[in-house]
Parts: sequence; C-alpha cells; structure tokens
Amino acid sequence: MPKQIDTILINIGQLLTMESSGPHAGKSMQDLHVIEDAVVGIHEQKIVFAEKKGAEADYEADEIIDCSGRLVTPGLVDPHTHLVFGGSREKEMNLKLQGISYLEILAQGGGILSTVKDTRAASEEELLQKGHLHLKRMLSYGTTTAEVKSGYGLDKDTELKQLRVAKQLHESQPIDLVSTFMGAHAIPPEDKDRPDEFLDRMLDLLPEIKAEELAAFADIFTETGVFTVSQSRRYLKKAAEAGFGLKIHADEIDPLGGAELAAELRAVSADHLVGASNEGIQQMAESGTIAVLLPGTTFYLGKHTYARARDMIDAGVRVSLATDFNPGSSPTENIQLIMSIAALHLRMTAEEIWHAVTVNAAYAIGKGDEAGQLKAGRSADLVIWQASNYMYIPYHYGVNHVHQVMKNGTIVVNREGGIHG
Repeated sequence: MPKQIDTILINIGQLLTMESSGPHAGKSMQDLHVIEDAVVGIHEQKIVFAEKKGAEADYEADEIIDCSGRLVTPGLVDPHTHLVFGGSREKEMNLKLQGISYLEILAQGGGILSTVKDTRAASEEELLQKGHLHLKRMLSYGTTTAEVKSGYGLDKDTELKQLRVAKQLHESQPIDLVSTFMGAHAIPPEDKDRPDEFLDRMLDLLPEIKAEELAAFADIFTETGVFTVSQSRRYLKKAAEAGFGLKIHADEIDPLGGAELAAELRAVSADHLVGASNEGIQQMAESGTIAVLLPGTTFYLGKHTYARARDMIDAGVRVSLATDFNPGSSPTENIQLIMSIAALHLRMTAEEIWHAVTVNAAYAIGKGDEAGQLKAGRSADLVIWQASNYMYIPYHYGVNHVHQVMKNGTIVVNREGGIHG
C-alpha cells in the first residue's frame, strides 16, 4: 500500500541536491551532481526523497506540483549581510560620482557614521518593519537562510537593539536568520583616540548577548584605519572564550594579515579578502576557514580589483558568496546578481558558484547540518526556477529567475501569484 505524504514535485528538469558531508574545496567545487528527470517528496516539512524519477512509486501525495522541466535547487544561503539598519544613503551616490572620497563624505557626516546616527535614532518597531521589507526581497530572489550582523550602533543600547530586532525577524518571517555581533565595526567619533577602551566596552556586552541568545558569532573589522591585527586578535580570543564562533572582516583593502589571523584562530569564516596575501590564502586552506567573498561590494564601489577566487579555489580554500547587503557599499538583496558578478569578475564556474551559495555558505554560518542541501530528513527549503538548467541562472543577469520558493514544505513565494507569508 502506498505511503501517504504531503507533496511530490514531479517533472523536474534538473535537480541539484548539493548533498555533502562538509564544505567543498578545490576541484570538488566542480563536482556538481545533477539529477535529470527527478522527483522530490515532502512530508511534515521535511524531505522524504530527492532522486531520479521512479522514487515516487511507493508514495501518494495530497498535492502534486508539476515543475514542467524546471530546475530545482536548495534554498540559497546568504552568509554575510548587514540587514538591520536605519535610514539609507542614496544621496552619497552623486557625491561619489563627483569624485568626492569616502573620507570626505565621512567628514560631511555621511558614510557609516550617517547610518550609525539613523540606527541609533530608529525605534525597534521601525527597524523591524524595515527589516521585513528587505527580507521579503531576499526571499523573492531565493534566499531561505541568511546571516545578519549588528554594527551600526557602536554603543550598548543600539547594538543590543539591532540584535533583538534580528531575533524578532528570525521568529516572524520565513527566512532563517543567524545573528553575528559586530559591535567592532568601526570606531565611533567619541572614541577615536581610545579604540582599545571602545573594544573593551563591546566585549562587556558579550555576557548579556549570550544570556539572551542574541548572536552565535562575533566579528571585527580588521583594516587600515579601523582595528589592527593585534587588537583583533585580543578581541576575538575574548569572544571565543565567551562561547562565540568567530568571523572576521579581513583584508578588504590592505593585506594587513587578517586572513592569517582568521586561520590562526580557526575562525569559521574570513570575509571580503580582496587584499589577502598568498600566505594568508594558504593558511586558510589549511585551517578550514571558509572564505566569504563579496564581489557585489567591489562592483558597487567601482573598483577594479576583486578577491582572487581562482587562487583561493586552486589553493584549496572553501569559498562561498554573499551579498554583503548594507546601505553604503552593497545595497542589494539580490544574491542572483552576486552569482553573475562572481562568474564575470571572480572567474568562477557555474558549478563552483552553486556550491558557494548553498552548501559552503551554510557551513560559513554554522548551518551546514540544516541548510544548503536537499536530502531525506532535511527541511524542505527549495527553489523552483524559471529555467531548465543550472548554468542559466548566473548567465542571464539582472533579472529574477525564481518561479517558486518553498520554505519548510510550504510555498512562500509564487511569482505568478505574488509573495506569501
């Protein structure tokens, strides 16, 4: 007698399950198992099977979804965003086009300090409503799991406010969120001459953040004019002692040794890495630290030097991709656009890109056992694409290829009928 389940997806043109026991590195990022003419079974929010046609023979379903030859993949994972912030900075675009430098914009009250001011002034409810708007957009592009950082408060009350809003967002909409405390995002003007005292105040927040379960990771911006490698090492060691996973904004501009520090401390990820040294890349490959590359930031800032993804992959670094969604240097929720930029400017293949936005991205935020794969027992988080094959998504840029998004077995985005949930 056939077993009764909730849903069966039939007539899948290509199915990417991305099944893996860990993040992929080197040549294994090219090994993409594609199942043609596939089916997926779902019951009680979980995957029952994701296999070649015929696996459904022993089952009957309450609902049949005909994919009509479309591509089906896991829901995408965005492992680096700055989702919760007040205000916006569109006025700065004209200033940049006039050749006004970031430091000059900062001196005029713009830049990150503008966002800090607006975030401090915003209420939790205002930040919550704004966050919902951005998350709906992310979901519409196929993102079902994402990381979200604080860092636009630079004081106790606002950093906690950001993290509490992120927790409420996690609980009140479909995308699963993983929070990172990034109080060490910049040095506020009032502490420009005493950065170590500022870092101590941020470290003092860790017990309260841990007690309220507001963040899983701690992050710091290691860069010229922000925090040194020595300051970052001390800060991250204290965060690790307090029970936080480690992330680091590393070598975004200058090769200060952020990649080496991430490897030394066995951080879960090092992010940006545009200026990472050969030694830093090799050490990351050996430590298992995942590189979270943010080509949208380089693109938006109009720079010509991108992170050396090819060298990283060839060295055996586990590479992932993210939007870096933020109001100043990468104001986009569209991870599909990032996939196209990765192909064109990072010289990543389609196979590598799919690993970078699913399984590797999931491991970069500690969700490797939950997100980024379609296999029996996992949550049914998947995307049905308006495309017949996986190569088409990064190839045809600037549009949304999503047909439907399913989260925990429920369709939450239907581009023929609007966004639900």
